Amino acid sequence: MKSRWIVFFKRNSLFLALSFLIPVTVLGINYFLLGIYPTSDRTLLASDSSHQFVNFYAAFNNALHGKQSLFYTWSGSIGLNFWTLIGYYLGGLFTLIVFFFKNLHMPDAIYVITLLKFGAAGLSFWVFAHNTYYHINQWTKLMLSSCYALISYSLAYSPMIMWLDGIVYLPLVILGIHRLMDEKKRGLLYISYFLLFISNYYIGFMVGMFSFFYFFVRFYTDSKRYKSSILPYVITSLLAGGASMIVILPTILDLGNNGESLDTFDHLITSGVGVWDVLVKSLPGVYDTTKYNGSPFIYMGLLPLLFLIFYFVSKKIPRKNKILYGSLVILLIASVYFDPLNLVWHGLHYPNMFLFRFAFLLPAFGIILSGYGLEKFEKDDFIIFIRIVIVFASVSLLVFIFSNKKRYGFLSNQTMIFLILGLFFYGIVIFLQQKNKRFIQSFSLLLLLGVSIELFFNTKSILYGVSHEWVYPSRKEYSEDFSQVEVLLNQAKKRSNHFFRLENLDKRTFNESFAHDYYGVSMFSSVRNRKSSSYLNELGYKSNGTNLSISYENNTIVMDSLLGIKYNISKQNVMKYGFKKVAAEKDFSLYENTLALPMGVLTDEKIYEELYSTSQPGLLANLSGIEKASAVFGFTDLKEVNKENTEIVEEGDQEIFTAILPLKKQSITWEVTVPAHSQAYLNLSVIDVEDVTAEVSVNNVTRSYTVAKSGEYINLGSYDEARKIPVTLSFSGRQSVRTLRPSVSILNTELLQESINKIREKEVSFEISNCKAEASIDAKKDQVLFTTIPYDKGWKATVDGKKVEIKALQNALITIPISKGKHKIVLNYFPQGLLIGILLFVSCSTIFIIYQLFSHKK
Repeated sequence: MKSRWIVFFKRNSLFLALSFLIPVTVLGINYFLLGIYPTSDRTLLASDSSHQFVNFYAAFNNALHGKQSLFYTWSGSIGLNFWTLIGYYLGGLFTLIVFFFKNLHMPDAIYVITLLKFGAAGLSFWVFAHNTYYHINQWTKLMLSSCYALISYSLAYSPMIMWLDGIVYLPLVILGIHRLMDEKKRGLLYISYFLLFISNYYIGFMVGMFSFFYFFVRFYTDSKRYKSSILPYVITSLLAGGASMIVILPTILDLGNNGESLDTFDHLITSGVGVWDVLVKSLPGVYDTTKYNGSPFIYMGLLPLLFLIFYFVSKKIPRKNKILYGSLVILLIASVYFDPLNLVWHGLHYPNMFLFRFAFLLPAFGIILSGYGLEKFEKDDFIIFIRIVIVFASVSLLVFIFSNKKRYGFLSNQTMIFLILGLFFYGIVIFLQQKNKRFIQSFSLLLLLGVSIELFFNTKSILYGVSHEWVYPSRKEYSEDFSQVEVLLNQAKKRSNHFFRLENLDKRTFNESFAHDYYGVSMFSSVRNRKSSSYLNELGYKSNGTNLSISYENNTIVMDSLLGIKYNISKQNVMKYGFKKVAAEKDFSLYENTLALPMGVLTDEKIYEELYSTSQPGLLANLSGIEKASAVFGFTDLKEVNKENTEIVEEGDQEIFTAILPLKKQSITWEVTVPAHSQAYLNLSVIDVEDVTAEVSVNNVTRSYTVAKSGEYINLGSYDEARKIPVTLSFSGRQSVRTLRPSVSILNTELLQESINKIREKEVSFEISNCKAEASIDAKKDQVLFTTIPYDKGWKATVDGKKVEIKALQNALITIPISKGKHKIVLNYFPQGLLIGILLFVSCSTIFIIYQLFSHKK
């Protein structure tokens, strides 16, 4: 066995290396031309999502170095199941590379991982081609593997780096199916399925469903021969799926427990698609959008596309095979146009941008079939090939000339010129190749060169489109403030021996806390605790809709105190009652909150009543036991004193702010009378917007907010004496902005201080270590322990060593009934379903090994 593998690598080392290096080189050169490489000022963090989840890689790096647990993180959304987040964003072998990078250099880790995944995709397809196509030469197989690695889908969706793993493993899954069906060998399929599913269950679902269809389509090409392969395929697939439950089962349970729901289709035809989408997006260098109303990215290379067509028109391919494989092609194309099919491929969950996420299956399958077409191509087929070229070129030109320019305006002259030149070149080379069989290797090299040039052109065009639409940001946007924040964070840790939460008012991304390993509120993630985020949204932290994000910005100091926000890092004065500046580092300062509470407070059963749990005043009144604390907020008026380039129209309880001159700055200034001992907030609720920015200036402090992503309590400062203050508001992003009528909330700081003092008499401090929280309490009577730990079924509680039931406050936070007396409380976290997943992994792997040994012996 060992010698066979050594011989294989010796004989094929050149092609193994080239299959990896060609896509890496083409991609790397294009990144270099865009100014993206490790020592440059630009990073690969294109799109809001990739700019956010690079911080998850940093958190994973922290876990690998023992700084946090793999199972639970306190860094985002006040606490989160980290194991399920790994299953979507960080699964697979490639992510382990982050171990060799510092968090400051995580964008470089993303760069390296991206290149490796593209190279691995080329390598895996070459291995598939080498073991599948016995009648085409190695250089042609190399051409196919290069086309596969650099399909437009991979390039356009490369910011979603976690999806690329599915493209790496797909050829190995298909090869595993072939080996099982043809040679009764199951090992490759089992390993490929397992690695696929644990790398990213989302794309793994799509590949798994496609491979299931592929198996049965291939089965029916010769059902008599393959009849005995059904049971081994089912057993191998189930065992691989069972082993992958170590990641998937906890994820399914977590998503189900936290309010994820399935979508239903309400129309037959997918909205926003055009008749010619499939043809147009098969051409080189075509990029429309990865946001909304885009079409699927299915470019596979002109030569594979031509031989895919040849596969279906050649008489040398059995008609039965054409019908069977063609039906799967038709299913994939129909899934673009028919919404129910589109929804099924997405796991019954409509995507938010990056549409048609299953679309890579079409070019992947097309390249596989083109290889079969190439195997049958001979000298007497050249006329058929030329006819295919002429028809394809003619149809493409007609679509270019007569199609709807509004829909297909992205189809450029450059693409059409390159198309015609490419088709002409391939036609000439293939003609010469068929005429001169003695030099077939040389002409294959020439074809590989032509395909490489085409792939370079397409890669350049797609990456330029990504750069133009999403922008590859400056390295400064990730690292400029990194060191300063680290210094202040270390200062905070020295000042506080106990668990504390912290927020940076000038952070670059929602997920900054993951990179720095501090414990915050803000987070953006497709994997989240929706119930806790929804509850925090009721308490003022912006987390609307499906709770993809939660924002710390623009809430009150009441929640700072109750959630234990002990520190703020800021470039400007935080202007908050109870906060004092304790350290500074260059542009940033560290502010300590003297009113911050620990994670636990003893209270009573009233906490479960909505009156005392769903609003800041109610929660403050209950925890403090001071009923008048429910009136901690009052209101005062806004008096308009000036406006520039702004027209204001009132409609009921709403106001519309319109810029008179669109290109000129608009603003409005109010005068606000603030009583003594008050913290003031401008209540600003903008209606139905996505891209509006509000800028508020007060006391020489100016802050900007993306209103769709931040809360509605804009801080106007703390005042010990009564004052009249000017407040200036301006909008940008739209000419007209509709809001609820702005008002000012006044927080009575004396009453707040009195309430916090009362709560301190009942506070419970927890000691935190990764997945464990411990506290000692002395209850004067039967009470309820209120905590700011998000409720999750993975948490188990014991009181004095005896297991007790956890009661979820508003399905969001952990509370525990406590009897009178002294008690030791321990909370332990272990992801729900992980133990069963581990048992399934061990048992399914063991069963498969026994199955393999038994089958081999038999």
